[in-house]
Amino acid sequence: MTIRAARSEDAKQAARLLYDALHDVAHQLTGEESEQDAVRVLEQYFAVETGRLSHKQAIVKEVDGEVAGVVIVYGGDEVAELDQPILERLRAMKNDPGLKLDKESDEDEYYIDTLSVSPKFSGQGIGTKLIQAAEVRAKERGYKKNAMAVVTDNSRAYSLYLHLGYEVDKEIMINGHVYYHMVKHL
Repeated sequence: MTIRAARSEDAKQAARLLYDALHDVAHQLTGEESEQDAVRVLEQYFAVETGRLSHKQAIVKEVDGEVAGVVIVYGGDEVAELDQPILERLRAMKNDPGLKLDKESDEDEYYIDTLSVSPKFSGQGIGTKLIQAAEVRAKERGYKKNAMAVVTDNSRAYSLYLHLGYEVDKEIMINGHVYYHMVKHL
């Protein structure tokens, strides 16, 4: 069981996990209606070098050669640059040059965008280990706090984040749903 920086060749397995965590947000970020097409575009996003959902922003937990979990993390001050490839794709698809994405993170925080663990490996502490790896990366990059958003009705994830020392500092809207924005000072 290894925690490591993600690689482009992890894209197929990671895209499935990202879709499972993102649900409707995956459709928002890909512009695709079907699950199959959304997963295909997530795989493309993950395989490339740039962008919010690139493998360059990801840490994975590997178990026996399989990606058991993935976390996407980046600095809140990097969002404008990281969102460019996604925005360019969506603006072209929808013919809407003014299209914007919801603001999820604050500039002064290291942001856990997406955390997903394969159901096959559920309950083994993989989510906790990935969050801890994100915290280490945040400190290495000079951030003083980590943050994440959790949809208000996801009580299991919310309880885990509270247990790990995160607390709600505000509510935010993502794709029309209310999320708790949770922070932990490092």
